[in-house]
Amino acid sequence: MTPEMPIVLIVDDDPSVREALSELLESHGVRVAAYASAGDYARAGRPDAPACLLLDIELPDINGLDLQTQLAGTNHPPIVFITGHGDIPSSVRAIKHGAVDFLTKPFSEEALMAALDAAFVQDRRLRAERAELERLEARYATLTPREREVLPLIVSGLLNKQAAAALELSEVTFQLHRRNVLRKMGAASLPDLVRIAERLSIPVTHSRRGEREA
Repeated sequence: MTPEMPIVLIVDDDPSVREALSELLESHGVRVAAYASAGDYARAGRPDAPACLLLDIELPDINGLDLQTQLAGTNHPPIVFITGHGDIPSSVRAIKHGAVDFLTKPFSEEALMAALDAAFVQDRRLRAERAELERLEARYATLTPREREVLPLIVSGLLNKQAAAALELSEVTFQLHRRNVLRKMGAASLPDLVRIAERLSIPVTHSRRGEREA
């Protein structure tokens, strides 16, 4: 099995459940890592592969829903909840906070695999987005301080002479910086650079509309 093959991270305090789920998933060619508690899972770290966190609600050290809250905003796998004590408020809370699914034991093999497949699709997309952002951040880091001043002016839609005046540069010098920014950021066009700037959350401090209104 290659590192990029999906892996399911099972967190359930029942050893019989962990064993049964592990055998089932491995029969489908899915890698498995199983943990008896949230603490064991946290100490293990995240594998570098598409993953899903198959999480029980009732754990010895923390409620699974509370763990979901703690993980919010961090780089963690999509969550599929499993529980023997499901209720509507818990399921609503889980889904509202981003869980892929909420399965009540006993659940069918088909329902489990469908939920995991959806989680893997989501995780691959998120991993691709993070990888793209890291590439863009690395390119942005190669810009000089002046080029970082030029970039938001390029995407603002100002004419070259307007942008040059804003930085007290000659138009020729600004155009040189503009070419360097496009090349270093790997942008094939202005719309491409605009998209990159949006991904990097670079604020636009000037605009042609603002110039006209002035």
